[in-house]
Amino acid sequence: MARINVMQPWFGPEEVAAVGEVISSGWVAQGPRVAAFEEAFAQAMDAQYAVATTSCTTALHLAMIVAGVSAGDEVVVPSFSFIATANAVTYVGARPVFADVDHATGNLTAQTVAAAVTARTRAVVVVDQGGVPVDLDAIRAVTDPLGVVVIEDAACGAGSTYHGRPVGAGADVAAWSFHPRKIVTTGEGGMLTTANPQWAQRARRLREHAMSVSAAARHASVLAPAEEYLEVGYNFRMTDLQAAVGLVQLAKLPEVVARRRQIAARYAEQLDAIPGLRVVADPAWGTCNFQSCWVEVGEEFALDREGLLAHLAADEISARRGIMASHRQPAYADVDHGPLPVTERLTDTTLILPVFHQMTDDEQARVIASVRAAAGL
Repeated sequence: MARINVMQPWFGPEEVAAVGEVISSGWVAQGPRVAAFEEAFAQAMDAQYAVATTSCTTALHLAMIVAGVSAGDEVVVPSFSFIATANAVTYVGARPVFADVDHATGNLTAQTVAAAVTARTRAVVVVDQGGVPVDLDAIRAVTDPLGVVVIEDAACGAGSTYHGRPVGAGADVAAWSFHPRKIVTTGEGGMLTTANPQWAQRARRLREHAMSVSAAARHASVLAPAEEYLEVGYNFRMTDLQAAVGLVQLAKLPEVVARRRQIAARYAEQLDAIPGLRVVADPAWGTCNFQSCWVEVGEEFALDREGLLAHLAADEISARRGIMASHRQPAYADVDHGPLPVTERLTDTTLILPVFHQMTDDEQARVIASVRAAAGL
């Protein structure tokens, strides 16, 4: 049997042609394609400003800096997230404070944030985990009166909606990922979006060594102007090669999301009725892009999560363990935290099923049949 992967990027001749055009132009570093991608992405995500970066992690790092997070501050984050969420807090010398998540969505809630906020809290990082939109308005009702900045880790969120708008649009600043497992991919890459013009301007400088004149502006001049380095900056620049791919991928986003939602709906229809299984679903306040279609394996199921993963692997189906618990990792073993029962339950009992645009009905039928067989059906 042919292996079924958990995720595959959807590339075609359009991406190949776009990269070829950039190579032929002779300008492959950050330049006009990056600027065009930023403009297109801002428009698609209902954002005022977009700043391209090397990854979502570096976008989160810049978000911390422009939001004023620094040494001695506390930042509330979900432990139920890829470790980069907590790492970005640590990069600026602040302390991550792990909060628990909602069982149904895997996201922070107003209640779990309120329980974790202290007088030292400078920001809260909310995550649209697996593409499930976080209930941002409820959380902002807690944070706004306290003057706490809301940073949205929308790494998985492109194509998800919250109250009819793209996720990320209501945060003070948001960070996005274009990793190969994401729905819009540039191979590697990220984006920062914000409505704050000063934050956007500073993020643009910081990603380019904090130069007073951009590299693109210098290279466009026969006699390049002298530059100054206004503060300690970073090399977080995206290339025009990546941005060219991103422009093509972004144009495909509505079609990709529609197909992923179709696949997820079929999983839910076929698997939710099996005792002990729960497929993640849209929350009441938005729609999910199903960047990850995760399933909770409960005690009523015939196998535990590890047993089901092994069963699928034996059928050449590559599923994955669900979202990690960052507080369990050695890197954060010395960070004090309160009880995180939902985080630990979901980390131990969830897995991610294969979903990708090119997935055929027959391939999905194989996955469903394998899960049903594991259930003894």
